[in-house]
Parts: sequence; C-alpha cells; structure tokens
Amino acid sequence: MTVIERLRAGMARGVLSFPLTSFGGDGALDLPAYRDYLASRIAAGPGALFPACGTGEFFSLDEDEYGRVIRAAVEAADGRLPVVAGVGYGWAQAARFARVAEDAGADAALLMPHYLVRAPQDGLVAQVCEVAARTSLPLIAYQRDHVTFTADSVRRIAEIPGVIGLKDGHSDLDRLQRAKLAAPDGFLFFNGAATAELQARAYASLGITAYSSAVHAFAPEIAGAFFTALAEHDDTTVEKLLTGFYIPFVELRDRVPGYAVSLVKAAARLRGLPVGPVRAPLTDPSPADLTDLTALLERGLDLVGAAR
Repeated sequence: MTVIERLRAGMARGVLSFPLTSFGGDGALDLPAYRDYLASRIAAGPGALFPACGTGEFFSLDEDEYGRVIRAAVEAADGRLPVVAGVGYGWAQAARFARVAEDAGADAALLMPHYLVRAPQDGLVAQVCEVAARTSLPLIAYQRDHVTFTADSVRRIAEIPGVIGLKDGHSDLDRLQRAKLAAPDGFLFFNGAATAELQARAYASLGITAYSSAVHAFAPEIAGAFFTALAEHDDTTVEKLLTGFYIPFVELRDRVPGYAVSLVKAAARLRGLPVGPVRAPLTDPSPADLTDLTALLERGLDLVGAAR
C-alpha cells in the first residue's frame, strides 16, 4: 500500500495520534519513558502516529533529540500504522529535519508553519515547494496561525510532486470548502483544530472526517468513544461528550497560553503516564487549574465508563 492508502485506511479506523514527548525532571529527553508511552498510545488503536509535532513539543527539540524521537516512534509502530514526522521552521531547516526523519524511517512529514514572519501566497507555496524538493517523504502542509492558503494556493501545492495533503487549523469552513473543491481527487484533508472534536461534525459536513486528537494523548477511552459515536452518527453520545467533557476542556485550555500542550501533558501525568514536564517557554498548569483538570478528567472517564 502507498502512504496515501495507509493514511486513508487509518483515518477510517481511528483518530490521528499526536504523542507527547517524555522529558525527565531535569528537562532531558527520557527515551525509555517515551517508548513506554508510545506503546500505550499505539495499543489504543489510532489511525496514524504524528510524533514531534506541536503536541510533541517539536519546537523545543534539538536535531539529535528529534532523530531519536522519530526513530523510537518508527520502531514502536513497527509498520502497523503510518508515522508522520513533524518538520518546520524556515524551509532550509525544515528540509534538514525531513532528512533526519527520512533516515529514521518515517513514512511522511507534516510541514508545520514557518517561523515568525507573515508571507504572501507565492511565498507560502514556494516554502512547500522548497521542502518537497529536498525530501523523498510525502509531505502534508499545515495551515494555522500566520499560514493560510487560498483555494488557488491549495491547488498549486497539490500539484507539487510529493505533496499529498493539507492539515487545517483555522476552521474557516467557507475557505476550506473552496480549497477542497479546488484540490484534485485523492488529495488528503485533515481537521487540525486545537481540540478537533469540537469542530468534527462541521468538518465532516465537508467530507473531512480525519482529525487529530490531543485527548488521545491522555484519555484514548474518551477519544475513541467520541470517534465511534461520530462515525455511527450517534448524536446523543457526541453531544453528551461535547457538553460534559470537550467544551469544559477547551474552556480550561483557553485560560493560559500554551495550555494546548501543557494541560494535555498534565492530564497524562494524572493518568500515571511517563511524560514528565513541559519545556520552556511552556509552563505546567497552576495548582487551581490542575484541580479543575482532575475533576474534568474524572467526569470524562465516567461518561464513557472507563477506569480512572
């Protein structure tokens, strides 16, 4: 099977897993703990594994750490599901990371938004082109924050050899529908909203059913129950989980910048998972927010009948 075929099969089977990266108390990469954590995520049956992306604190890894993280993910997956490695910064550095990911055995790469500056559409397309020309890995572009492709730009990047899809983090459905209609048949689209479950039904109305799940990083029972309910059009369960868990989780996440990662990592620690602290510039949740997170996590697990 091609990478596109494997990703498409995985998207139909489960959520896309964006694993956390394990650090020790001294902030150093804890590879044995990371391997244990990866094994538990893979056992929960995701559709694909996306190591060293935003949730995995790509931005805090040096090149050597990055290579070890990707290689560990590839070894843990052992061909059972696709491994899509995060790459980013300017195109020259993104291409370096892509080469490391390629050497480590990754199946594809997710090109995260470039560093710092806003850019015109021609520049955004050129950025994708430059990276794609320097790796044999299939490439998925990622639009969020200061990167937004027009429908015409999506058509153009879809014509670049090796570019297979677009992950969307803007949730602008009008713009996204135009982009999807402009793209060729077979081009992959992913829901990459910060807590994608909140937008999942809206994306599905455009035919975009694949989504990344930060919740899978700490509570695959909740993430899996939501995915199944959505696939089976069980609106009662979907809405129960949205109102009882996901919406309160987003409200808690929005209290402090960076909680999209550090809150997820704190929840994983509450479940006894060996992920350690976040690295600066992120900060771990305050004691008050941790108390609220603990209660919310217990409520979410109760909703799906899972052990705490």
